[in-house]
Amino acid sequence: MIEVSTKKDIRRYSQEELVQLFLEVGEPKFRAKQVYEWLWQKGAHSFAEMTNLSKKLRQYLEEHFTINAIKEDKVQRSLDGTIKSRYRLHDGPLVESVLIPVPDDRRFTVCVSSQVGCSLTCKFCATGRMKRLRNLDAAEIYDQVVMVNQQSLETFDHPLTNIVYMGMGEPLLAYKEVMGSIHYITSPEGLNMSPKRITVSTAGIAKMIRKLADDDVKFNLALSLHAADDAKRNEIMPINESNTLEVLMEAIKYFYLKTRNRISYEYIAFQDFNDSLEDAANLVKLCRHFPVKVNIIEYNPIDGADFLKSTEHRIDDFAQYLRDHEVMVTVRRSRGKDIDAACGQLANKE
Repeated sequence: MIEVSTKKDIRRYSQEELVQLFLEVGEPKFRAKQVYEWLWQKGAHSFAEMTNLSKKLRQYLEEHFTINAIKEDKVQRSLDGTIKSRYRLHDGPLVESVLIPVPDDRRFTVCVSSQVGCSLTCKFCATGRMKRLRNLDAAEIYDQVVMVNQQSLETFDHPLTNIVYMGMGEPLLAYKEVMGSIHYITSPEGLNMSPKRITVSTAGIAKMIRKLADDDVKFNLALSLHAADDAKRNEIMPINESNTLEVLMEAIKYFYLKTRNRISYEYIAFQDFNDSLEDAANLVKLCRHFPVKVNIIEYNPIDGADFLKSTEHRIDDFAQYLRDHEVMVTVRRSRGKDIDAACGQLANKE
């Protein structure tokens, strides 16, 4: 039984609200800046860590507030260096993050979750089989980055270089909290990471892609495409029925023209479903609207799904067809094959 605290989570307060809070209890307003730094620069998970506060003030905070931090629940380490971590949230649910190291390229990427479960029911996805319970709040997403960064430092002696919102859930259906987490990650008063090192991936919510553009975001956008015609995409991704490829292309073009941010297509190759040269030709057509990079991804099969990963030969032929038609393409070989690598696979075990 998870005991949920009735105290207010102090990470729900802005710095201005913290100033008011401390003035009301007779503390100088600079205490707000100190606490804010502990929370968002240093990633403190307890008031006891805040050693530049008086013991009396730390005790007051302990009595009246809480920090609803995520807690490591299970870690799986792959022979290829990939590390998947499962975290328990303060109210009980499980989510996961993945550290994907590519030491030769000095790239250390964390894949973070934004929702507990998902409502989009993509047929190939383990998370899509989980009921969506709630959105993660901004601090819970931020915690994943801080904790996996520490993991990267301890394991590889290197900090994270990239963040991708490609874990459990649809980030654009957790818009406010995702944007809040990116603020804390990129702000000079937070982790001060460059937004150009962040990519937000969506299954395709056209109106929210347009909202990203209107909000003038600085991070990169990825579309989880996985099929280059509506019939096939409808079959595996029900969201396409209300957000067709034509509608999505118009939204992404709008995003690109307003932001000039980098755009990529994520394309999982399924055997005998979307990996033919005809599929490649359809994909080439979708790469003519704006500059785009295609990431072809080997599938990590999950129990109960009727999909198999494409063969290396078919993937290589597919990728070469794109290159021959002047499409920038990268083939991402499956990582963590010896652990529960597929999105949602480890969290879904309970």
